[in-house]
Amino acid sequence: MGFVNLFVVALMPVLKTLLITGVGLLLAIDRIGLLGPDARHILNNIVFFVFTPALMVSNLSETITFQGLITLWFMPVNILLTFIIGSTLAWILVKITRTPEHLHGLVIGCCSAGNLGNLLLIIVPAVCDETNSPFGDSSTCSTNGEVYASLSMAVGAIYIWSYVYTIMRIFANKSIGEPSETFSETCTASLLPSSDCRSFDDHSDQVELPLNGSGGEVKAKILNQIIERIKMYAEQINLKMLFAPSTIGVAVGLIIGIVSPIRKLMIGDSAPLRVITSSASLLGEATIPSMTLIVGANLLKGLRRSEVSLLLTLGVMAVRYIALPLFGIVVVKAAQMWGMVGSNSLYQFILMLQYALPPAMSIGTITQLFGASECECSVIMLWSYVVASFSITLWSAFYMWIVS
Repeated sequence: MGFVNLFVVALMPVLKTLLITGVGLLLAIDRIGLLGPDARHILNNIVFFVFTPALMVSNLSETITFQGLITLWFMPVNILLTFIIGSTLAWILVKITRTPEHLHGLVIGCCSAGNLGNLLLIIVPAVCDETNSPFGDSSTCSTNGEVYASLSMAVGAIYIWSYVYTIMRIFANKSIGEPSETFSETCTASLLPSSDCRSFDDHSDQVELPLNGSGGEVKAKILNQIIERIKMYAEQINLKMLFAPSTIGVAVGLIIGIVSPIRKLMIGDSAPLRVITSSASLLGEATIPSMTLIVGANLLKGLRRSEVSLLLTLGVMAVRYIALPLFGIVVVKAAQMWGMVGSNSLYQFILMLQYALPPAMSIGTITQLFGASECECSVIMLWSYVVASFSITLWSAFYMWIVS
């Protein structure tokens, strides 16, 4: 596949995202007013409770089988590493740029959570359909690629709504000055943190480092303070969020796909209950456009006033498009050397590509849930997706050269 063809393949999904973002921005201006604050809030709740779980159910149930899940065991580990490495780099970035504390969660989310779903679902089949594709037969490549992309989307959703959600909630609580969220006032409280959550500031007297005392006493106090810090993070984790609608959708989709009797009832042209998965697929198709419209609508406020500096925006893009992709090569090649990843070139390509994707659109959904940093998120998203068309093209070409 030539560079120009590859550029077009990588550009199309990103260009679609930017165009829909522009539509969202247009709908949010005062003269039109179709996506004002109240409308965005309602649409965001529909995405959270309806569209996203439907997307998970439809994609996973049709593509994932038990044998496929066993074969692809390294992918969840690889995605977890993208979150860990991205979070570490984000922590370094906020220290270097002296980012305001209330934006730390947003930066960590943008650096750690990549768009592991819809971009792969678009890019991989397009690459497979090219005549000069290095991944062999087009139909086999497309089928396998859809399986890889669907599992990637499901695992990414679990990590986003457990780990990233928790981190962003902590800093959102600080930014609004109280532990309760706007979202929890109008939606199901059991899915979001209750008002008795404590912020880290409540324990400030417990984490001061000792300045005197013997060496043994100092070490013991430091150890106790580390344990106390871990306890504070544990208190902030809302285990109920692991059973958020998107996570439930992942579980239901896996059950339908893995359990053979259920799969025969619901998947296939002759399945008696195929109307259920077809309806879920129809609802799921609205997820990505709705998320993107919300990001575009929030961008209007960000263009007027935003606390995101140019240095911070460049830093986020450097993490996502330079540092993480390089780490991806090291991780996947090390896994192949140790026998954790087979010789399937398409599988290796997707594992590497997971490190080179732009931030997940779900980050915008989370900021909207908390009513904090929406405009800053939209600004980062806009520039990240503008640069993504070139970045994904370059890294895709390089990754295909490595695995071919």
